[in-house]
Amino acid sequence: QVQLVESGGGLVQAGDSLRLSCAASGRTFSMGWFRQAPGKEREFVAAMSRSGARLNYADSVKGRFTMSRDNTKSMVYLQMNGLKREDTAVYYCAARNAPGAAAPPTTAWEYDYWGQGTQVTVSS
Repeated sequence: QVQLVESGGGLVQAGDSLRLSCAASGRTFSMGWFRQAPGKEREFVAAMSRSGARLNYADSVKGRFTMSRDNTKSMVYLQMNGLKREDTAVYYCAARNAPGAAAPPTTAWEYDYWGQGTQVTVSS
């Protein structure tokens, strides 16, 4: 069982930046970031293969968010620039416990482990 712990959320103004971190307690394969706003379903944000060679981003965050990982530290990051009010949500880190398709998954059911989430609030 792998534990995931997110950190780095907070209250910022529109246009600001935040960097989310996710610490994993063990080996993981593809990892992803998802978010859930109040009254909405959880949605995909970004995903990365274990090697980091393959990335997927939601259209809504392309060009603003950058996902990275450091396997030596069992960490993944989500750099969020140009934040908008609509980015307000609880952000979750997710991980797969086995290799899958070459492309990192973009659907929640394909992930095996989840963190507790970190709140990001963007005010205008």
